[in-house]
Amino acid sequence: MHLQINQANIGYDKSLISNANADLNLGEVCLIIGNNGVGKTTLIKSILHQIPLLSGEISINHKNIKNLSVKEIAEQIAVVFSKSVIPQNYTVEDLISLGKYIYYPFYFELKKEDRKEVSHIIGELDLVQYKNTLLKNLSDGNLQKAFIGRALTQNSPFIILDEPTTHLDEKNKLIILKTLRKLAKEQNKLILFSSHDWRLAKEFADKIWYIKDNHLYAGIVEDVLLQHEELTNVSLFHINNQFVPPKISAPELHKEMLYSLLQKNFQKDLSSLHFEFQNNFWLISNGFSKHECESFEEIVNLVKTIY
Repeated sequence: MHLQINQANIGYDKSLISNANADLNLGEVCLIIGNNGVGKTTLIKSILHQIPLLSGEISINHKNIKNLSVKEIAEQIAVVFSKSVIPQNYTVEDLISLGKYIYYPFYFELKKEDRKEVSHIIGELDLVQYKNTLLKNLSDGNLQKAFIGRALTQNSPFIILDEPTTHLDEKNKLIILKTLRKLAKEQNKLILFSSHDWRLAKEFADKIWYIKDNHLYAGIVEDVLLQHEELTNVSLFHINNQFVPPKISAPELHKEMLYSLLQKNFQKDLSSLHFEFQNNFWLISNGFSKHECESFEEIVNLVKTIY
C-alpha cells in the first residue's frame, strides 16, 4: 500500500469531506470526480499537506504526511495543478527539465541520461515541434502537456494531476490519458487525477474517488459507478417547463442528442411519441402511425407535422 486515508475530515474551517477512508497502491490509476466546490482540489492539497487535516490521517508508505518535509513529499509526489505559474522566458524543454532539479542544486547541469529522458518525454507528449518554443507562445493545451511533462521527469512514484485534460482537445486528451496509464502499468506509478468527466474512469482508471454530500466514495470503478445511478445515466438538462419528453429507446449518446434536439425545438408535451433507434434509423410512433427518419433534420420536420 502506498497511499492511505484514514478517518480524515478534510476542509478549512469546516469539513468538506467527512470521515474519508481510501487507499491506493503503486500501479493503479484513480480518478477523482465530483461537482464544483465539493472539495476535489482541497483533497489533493490535503494529500500534499498544503492544507492540514481537521482530523484523521493521510500516510504515504506508512509515514504520516505531517511528519514529512516538503522535499520528502516532492520526492514521493509529482503534482500538476490546473492553474500553474508560467516561468518567464522558459521553453518547453526548459520546463520539462525542471522536474530533474529536485535531485540537484538548481544550477547543476543535467546528466546525459537525464537529457535523454527529457527528450523521450517530449516525444511521448507529441511536443517535439514545440521543444524550443517559449511557454508564453503555446496554446493552453500544449502548455498543459508541458507541465505534465515536468511532473513525469520528476520520476516520483506518485503523480497527482488536478483537471489535467481541461484545456485539451480529444487527440491530446487521449495522448495524456494513455501516457498516464502506460506509466502506471509499465513503471509501477500511482496516478491520481481529477476530472468532471466520470466517463474517463471506465476507459482509463482502476479506481474512482467520488465526492458527494460531504462523503468520499472510493473503490473499483465499476463498483462505484453501479452504486450511483447518476454516474451511469447521461445527464439531460431540462431547460423549459412546457417540454414533456417522449419515450426514447436508444444508446445513451443518441438518446442524449435526441433529447437535446427535441427540447430546443418543441415546448410541448411529446409523451405520446415513442422514438426507437434501430440500424441507424429512427422509428417514430404515436399510437396511430409509424414513421422512419434517417436524420435529426427529418425528425424535426416530422414532429412539426404531427403537432
